[in-house]
Amino acid sequence: MPEEPARPGRTRTIELPEDLVSAIANRLHGSAFESVDAFVAFVLARLLDRPGEAPFSEEDERYLRERLRSLGYID
Repeated sequence: MPEEPARPGRTRTIELPEDLVSAIANRLHGSAFESVDAFVAFVLARLLDRPGEAPFSEEDERYLRERLRSLGYID
């Protein structure tokens, strides 16, 4: 099924591991973010605002790949 084009203000649902959501929620106490959704949207928008700039170091990327592999998201 093809995806619809993005429209401003429209939202989508994504799935995240519960342990990740819990860890984010724990860090949000006392912050300006009202929800995990708001925090994740902010972080992703910031990453996308920097075209051409690597958001992660090679070491970070290696760690992320290992973590995603251990969770079964990639082979």
